[in-house]
Amino acid sequence: MKTPAPTQQDQTYARLRQWLTVGQFLPGERLKIHAIADKLGVGVMPVRAALQRLAAEGALVNVPHAGMTVPKLSLAEFDDVLQTRLLLEGEAAERGAHRLDAAGLEALLALEQHMCNALAAHDAKAYLYANELFHLRLYQAAASPTLMALIETVWLKVGPLSNKLFEVSASLRVINEAHGDAVMALQAKDSAGVRRAIEKDLFVAGQFLRPFCGG
Repeated sequence: MKTPAPTQQDQTYARLRQWLTVGQFLPGERLKIHAIADKLGVGVMPVRAALQRLAAEGALVNVPHAGMTVPKLSLAEFDDVLQTRLLLEGEAAERGAHRLDAAGLEALLALEQHMCNALAAHDAKAYLYANELFHLRLYQAAASPTLMALIETVWLKVGPLSNKLFEVSASLRVINEAHGDAVMALQAKDSAGVRRAIEKDLFVAGQFLRPFCGG
């Protein structure tokens, strides 16, 4: 049976979901329907429906008299999300390392270099997009749709906070190190080493982001 083509509403939802994941919207930011519709070149109805769908997933909150807003994580919520990410993404990284082919490894090597270049240029947007693709490709190699769906749901909660990494100069010297460790472990066919590198990446970034959370 042929898969139905995605509707405009589906496409709008997917785009907004990715923007949240890579930190294009900030914690506490109010999302303006007409501005988003203009940016995407769509009507307000698909945007409104997509925002309601994201709110149902907990990625947005409907604040009285303010509309759809990106939630701010408390410290306890952030720590809970981080621990969940360590469990899910560590597992996906190790499984993905077992199954990654030569083309997949080359793609990760290129993405790691893109991240290096983005850091040198202090380009937060380019870094975060390359970072998402790096993790996505590695985890997708695990061939577990269930695990991937859980990871993407957790990403929605922490994505808006990720831009804050670029407000801490100390983070810029170390946040890409674990990706280098991961590709070296992949080249050595050390799947446990890949898991450790990804867990290190999440933990180190988490320590820089924790101070930006609420009480």
